[in-house]
Amino acid sequence: MNRTSSFIRPLVPRDPHEPHRVATPLELLTDLCFVVAVAQAATGLHHAISEGHAASGVGHFAMAFFAIWWTWLNFTWFTSAYDNDDGIARLLTIFQILGSLVLAAGIVRFFNDDALLIIVGYVIMRIALVIQWLRVSRNDPEHALTARRYALGIVLVQIGWIGFYFVPSAVYVPTFLVLVLCEFAVPIWSEKPGMTPWHPHHIAERYSLFFIIVLGETILSTTIAIQDAVDGEHPAAQVTYVVIGGILIVFSLWWLYFQRNAGEVIGGDNVSPFVWGFGHYFIFAAAAAIGAGLASRVDFWTHHGDGSALVTGGAVTVPVAVILAALWFIHIRLHDSSVRTLVPFSVAIVVVLGGYLHRGARTGRGTGLRRAVGRGTDSDRGQIRNRLNRLSESRVAPCGACRPRADAGVQARSHPRRA
Repeated sequence: MNRTSSFIRPLVPRDPHEPHRVATPLELLTDLCFVVAVAQAATGLHHAISEGHAASGVGHFAMAFFAIWWTWLNFTWFTSAYDNDDGIARLLTIFQILGSLVLAAGIVRFFNDDALLIIVGYVIMRIALVIQWLRVSRNDPEHALTARRYALGIVLVQIGWIGFYFVPSAVYVPTFLVLVLCEFAVPIWSEKPGMTPWHPHHIAERYSLFFIIVLGETILSTTIAIQDAVDGEHPAAQVTYVVIGGILIVFSLWWLYFQRNAGEVIGGDNVSPFVWGFGHYFIFAAAAAIGAGLASRVDFWTHHGDGSALVTGGAVTVPVAVILAALWFIHIRLHDSSVRTLVPFSVAIVVVLGGYLHRGARTGRGTGLRRAVGRGTDSDRGQIRNRLNRLSESRVAPCGACRPRADAGVQARSHPRRA
C-alpha cells in the first residue's frame, strides 16, 4: 500500500509561498536534455549563415527555437504549480524528455525544409502535458475547469501542428504564426477561471538556470573559435577579437540578467506573468543566436564560409541589440523603469547597431570593387586592385587589420566555394 501511494499521489497545488523552493534534480535533468535541442538549433543557424543563407536560417531558427522554448516553458510553469514527484509524474517527464530528443534530432532536417521529425517530437511532449492536466482536473476541484481548458486547448493546437506539415510553402510562415498565436491563447484562456498557484521564486530560478544553459552555447562557440585559431595553418589575428568579444558579451549578459532578482517582482499585482514569461523568448533566442553569430564570424575570418563581413557581423550585433532591449523591457524595467536604466540601455543599443551599420556602409564601398575583380580582365583587375588598395589605406583600422583583409577578399574570389 505504501509503495502504491508513493508511486501514484494526487496532483494537488503546491504552496506558492513555500519557503526555500528550488529546482528539483529531475527539472535540472530535463533542462540538460533541452540544451541538446538548443545546440542543434544554434548549429543550424551557424551553418546557414556561413553558407550564405542567413535569411532562411534565421526563419528556421526562430521556428525551431519556439518549439524548444514553448515546451520547456509549459513544463516549467506546470511543475511550479503541481509538481508532486510521484512515479507517474516522473514517467511522464521521461516521456517529455524523449520528445525533446526527437525534436532535437529533427532540427537538422527542419533547416532543410523537412518538419516531420520536429513536429513528432513536439507532439510527444505535448501529449505528456495533456495527461498531467487531466490528472489535475480530477484531483484539484478548484482548478478543474482551468485544467480541462488546458487539456482541450493543447489537443486542438496539436491537431493544427500536425496539419502544418501538409501546408504548401506559400503559406508556411503565415500558418506558423497563426499556430503560435493559438499556443499563446491557450494559457490566457485557460487561466481565466482561476490562476494556477505558481511559485514566483521557483519560476525566477528556473528561467535563470535556462538562461545560463543558453549562454553556454555562446561559450561553446567561443571555445571552437579558440580551437580554430590555434589549430589553423594560418590563423587570422581577427579570430582573437572574436574570442575576446564573445567572452565579454557572455559575461556582460550574465551580469545584466543576474544583477536583479526577478522572484521579488513577478508575483506582484502590476506584473503580467504572461508578458514576463512569454517575453523571455527574445532573451533566450537572442542569446543562442549570438553563439551562432560568433561561430559564423570565425568562419568568415578563417575563410571557411560564404557569409559576408556585413552578414556575419550582423549575426552578432543584431542579437546583442535584441537581447539588450528585451532585458530592459522584460526584466530590468520591473525593478527600475527610470532614466537611470533606460538611458544606459538605449545608448548601448544605439552604439552596438550604429557601429555595425557604420562599418557596414564602409565595407559596402569596397564590395562592388571586390566583385569586379572576379569578373574583369587582367588589365581591369590590376587597375581595380590598385583602387581597392588605395581605398583600404584610407580606412582607419586597428592593428592594420583592414589591409590584409582586403587582400584576402581578392584571393577569396578565386576559391572554388566562392566562384
